[in-house]
Amino acid sequence: MTIHEVDPFDDAAFDDWHATYAAAERHGRGEWSSDWLLEESRVQKQSRLKSRIVRLFSLVEEGTTRAVAEVEFPQMDNLESAFLGVYTHPGHRNRGHGSTLLSHLEELARENGRTVLTAEAAYPFTAPRDGAGHAYADFLTRRGFRFGIGDVQRALDLPLEGDLVAHLEAEAAPHHAAYSLVSFTGRVPDEFVTDYATLCANLMTEAPTGAMELEPQTADVTVFRATEESIEAQGRTRFATVAVGPDGRLAGYTDLVTSVHDPGRSYQWGTLVWPEHRGHRLGMALKVRNAARLQQERPDIRVVRTWNAEENDPMIAVNDAMGFRPVERLGEFQKTASFVRA
Repeated sequence: MTIHEVDPFDDAAFDDWHATYAAAERHGRGEWSSDWLLEESRVQKQSRLKSRIVRLFSLVEEGTTRAVAEVEFPQMDNLESAFLGVYTHPGHRNRGHGSTLLSHLEELARENGRTVLTAEAAYPFTAPRDGAGHAYADFLTRRGFRFGIGDVQRALDLPLEGDLVAHLEAEAAPHHAAYSLVSFTGRVPDEFVTDYATLCANLMTEAPTGAMELEPQTADVTVFRATEESIEAQGRTRFATVAVGPDGRLAGYTDLVTSVHDPGRSYQWGTLVWPEHRGHRLGMALKVRNAARLQQERPDIRVVRTWNAEENDPMIAVNDAMGFRPVERLGEFQKTASFVRA
């Protein structure tokens, strides 16, 4: 049994890594798996951004890849953190391969002075919010990770009924009369990019975080533009709507992303309204406007998928009103250790 680091520019090695990753992610999850498709993943792993370092590993036994893993080390914020992913092929589970790879990642974290380790596990919506009793969650908790917060994946079937769109827009309109809504496709216009990058950087910490230890990400326009180039290279397209406040600054945003590699589906990447602008029904206005525009421009898209913290009541209320339905749970787990920075 050996562990090899995988070069994402080595097509054969990366294809093998991704095949194991995808098989593990899809096992038992049906249509609700959210694995990155091969060409999307290849571009993402080959991207060299100053904001992060990503390393990939394969565990090989008797010439066959049994499990794979990845670790991300943020470079501009969350400098105590490492984000881990371990994926064991369904045909080779319960043989210690995942544990071996997880130990390898934890040792790398120690060497890099990272003391907060974060991992995720998906499980059915019928499972407990912390996933207790499900193999994926139990794998982490048995190895010292603690449950931090539960997310719910929700799905929205398109097209929305015209009467529903009109009703929700009319209901919200009187509350945000002082704001203008602007929509665009693809790259964020230059006049918005600084504010947009700041909103995106604060998305994870402005939403509920439960017991998770997370810092806001650093807003950097250069990194944001480089990420946009990666998104385009992946064959993805961003459909966005922003709320412009009376002072001309962005008060909030929402974006949906489609992919040429994943026909018929769209993914909700983010929705955030700054605290000082809440109470104006901007979340509802932004999401309804953006979904209606998406279905008008892309009638081939049949479903939107989104994830929300289970305790994010305001956003869940918006999603419920639009017709989203819960389909799966995702648990976020963390492990802290008293590592000494090398």
